[in-house]
Amino acid sequence: MLMEPRISRRSFLKKGVCTLAGFLLSPIAGYTYARYAEPGWLATKKVTLQLQRLPAAFDGMRIVQFSDVHLGFHYTVEQLGKLADHIQSLNPDLICFTGDLFDSTTGQDGPLTSQVLSRLSAPLGKAAVLGNHDYYSKEPKKIIRILTDGGFNVLMNQAIPLKRGADRIWLCGVDDMWDGKPDLPSALSRTAAKDECVVLLSHCPDFADITVQHPVDLQLSGHSHGGQVRLPFYGHIITPEYGKKYVDGLYTLGGGKLQVYTNRGIGVSVYPIRFWCRPELTVFTLRRA
Repeated sequence: MLMEPRISRRSFLKKGVCTLAGFLLSPIAGYTYARYAEPGWLATKKVTLQLQRLPAAFDGMRIVQFSDVHLGFHYTVEQLGKLADHIQSLNPDLICFTGDLFDSTTGQDGPLTSQVLSRLSAPLGKAAVLGNHDYYSKEPKKIIRILTDGGFNVLMNQAIPLKRGADRIWLCGVDDMWDGKPDLPSALSRTAAKDECVVLLSHCPDFADITVQHPVDLQLSGHSHGGQVRLPFYGHIITPEYGKKYVDGLYTLGGGKLQVYTNRGIGVSVYPIRFWCRPELTVFTLRRA
């Protein structure tokens, strides 16, 4: 009978030290990745959506959505400039920003931020709504001015028509659900009597439970950061208020009446980490169903 070779004391100690080092280094490696690697690893997601009320002239329309930049909290205006260049390279027909431009205060970066945003252009324009952090700064009017100076149409419970030839759709925006006063009926007042396609911008994705009660085809949101930290086979761990039901990606409500998309956002908030939840830029192609 063969005997297993005895492990020397030196080999045993060496193996034990290596095992212990593995246990100790894994959390360090994980934190290093979550803190320094993934937050800068942008994912450009391409999503095709079919909308029944989309006019023929808008078939193939490309919308680029970005959200939750959180400037000032581990995200700089210089990084925003690189993001703007990438957005422009995608040849969008419409650019939408769904809130939280700054994390807490604008500081001295307002004019430079407007300059960066002004480099973005699209045939159907640029539109934005405010998020809860735009109110945390206690400067929502200043945030609106920065966005407006950057060429964005800030939609505060408003709707604007987007036209292609004889066809049109409506782009609506509501105030933030957490700290603002969203009023969807007011935003839809110009469109309520018409059977026209409506795209809504709402920072908080859970506003969809209200949206589904109205004639809206597509809601684009942010706010949740996709959870910011996710675990494989489990998903998000913690999400903010009004971002708990529709946390990440595409949802269909009302038997197909409303589609809701929640963008994971660009920056980070509260904790400067992302894990299994890369920052996201979303490119939508709208198709007529």
